[in-house]
Amino acid sequence: MKIITFGEVMLRLSPPGVGRFAQTDNLSMHFGGTEANVAVSLAQFGLQAFHVTRFPNHALGRSAAGYLRKYDVGTQHIQYGDGRLGLYFLETGAGSRASQIIYDRVDSAFSRIKPDDIDWESILQGASWFHWTGITPALSQGAADCLLAGIQTANRLGVPVSADIVYRSNLWQYGRSPQEIMPALTEGCTLVLGSKGLFSELYGVVGSTFQESGRALMKRFPNVRYITDTKRNSVSASHNQLSAKLFDGQVVYKSRIYDIQPITDRIGTGDAYMAGLIYGLLNFNDLQRAVEFGAAASALKHTIPGDVNLATVAEVDTLANGDSSGKLKR
Repeated sequence: MKIITFGEVMLRLSPPGVGRFAQTDNLSMHFGGTEANVAVSLAQFGLQAFHVTRFPNHALGRSAAGYLRKYDVGTQHIQYGDGRLGLYFLETGAGSRASQIIYDRVDSAFSRIKPDDIDWESILQGASWFHWTGITPALSQGAADCLLAGIQTANRLGVPVSADIVYRSNLWQYGRSPQEIMPALTEGCTLVLGSKGLFSELYGVVGSTFQESGRALMKRFPNVRYITDTKRNSVSASHNQLSAKLFDGQVVYKSRIYDIQPITDRIGTGDAYMAGLIYGLLNFNDLQRAVEFGAAASALKHTIPGDVNLATVAEVDTLANGDSSGKLKR
């Protein structure tokens, strides 16, 4: 199976362990981006994953591409050009002290991408899935236009499309609002990750429950077959409880609640969920099993440092089937 993801990759810089910015004189480096994280996870599950993006044409850009190749993600569709590599700084919280992120991504190489830069027709030929998030169209008009061309090509070729419609108000700085841009992108989606609050804010779709809101969204966007969301109870920065649900227009399928303590790294856990759900939808003829696999994949990501989930199918299956003992494997 061939999976295509599209979005920006940034360099993450963070103090070692749970140290504070004020305490450190060195920062550890990881690369990550929400869509690329999905690609890496699916590659670890044994699928053929390719990430489409644009990097600066210098050593950091080439290092980011090498990072993706290291985890078996295809990079042959990556463009290189002017601009910079986006950065974000993470201070990892512990106990009652929350984590915090500072972004430094203005005028990145990816934000300068244009529709003519990407040959979606050849990239999406033979693809099994195309994934994007609401981060991408927030970065620039060129990124939004390029994404729309990709979705329309996927629709024409019969490729399922998924979207995590995450909304970051501070990113929309180029003169267009998400309410102007997001509906046309969502029209081409098969699977949407979002909450009833987001559906109301972005599309004016209102429902008193997840189910009602989901039905209203499906009525507005008839191509949407599945709606999903996760629920997180943050007991502390080191202890979360996580579950997921999936709606097919008729039935809401709910995962068990995963009690996660201690948390090693919370970043990328939503991407791990989406990757697990996509894998489940492609490989299981069982929606309950698919949402359980996605939730278990997300729970495991909390134990892995960095942005990406490096869990295997066997490891996810073990947790999804109820074995959370962490017993030593010999």
